[in-house]
Amino acid sequence: MITQGQTLPVGQLAELTADGMVTHDVETLFAGKKAVVFAVPGAFTPTCSAAHLPGYVVLADELKAKGVDFIACVSVNDAFVMKAWGDAQNAAEIRMLADGDGSFARALGLEMETGAFGGLRSLRYAMVVENGVVTLLNVEQPKSFEVSKAEVILAAL
Repeated sequence: MITQGQTLPVGQLAELTADGMVTHDVETLFAGKKAVVFAVPGAFTPTCSAAHLPGYVVLADELKAKGVDFIACVSVNDAFVMKAWGDAQNAAEIRMLADGDGSFARALGLEMETGAFGGLRSLRYAMVVENGVVTLLNVEQPKSFEVSKAEVILAAL
């Protein structure tokens, strides 16, 4: 599993924007930026939709006021689902990034196998990334939602 002080792994994340599908190289996406990245097991799932994503939507301006260049939500879903979920949640301030095949979650060592529920998914976590280096990493215990909340990350900045 990735730890604080390590550089993000090589990989790609997809984003459906107003200009169409964009495939981001992870190294380029985070180069020279301070970002808050939070990952969820799945778009449109209960805790993710009721609490995790909405917390970051509500606190986006406060996070950015602390020097965060962008906030990204990552999930093992396709970019079309991530865009639809972001639209449904009024998450215009959040970059909805798709890890379609779970390769980013696997490269981080933050994946889980859910079997018939959905197969390979990401663990729930939040991290602060500065110029590609993880400076804070909070990984949730199974079925928990405590350390990756927007309020916790804001307090840590």
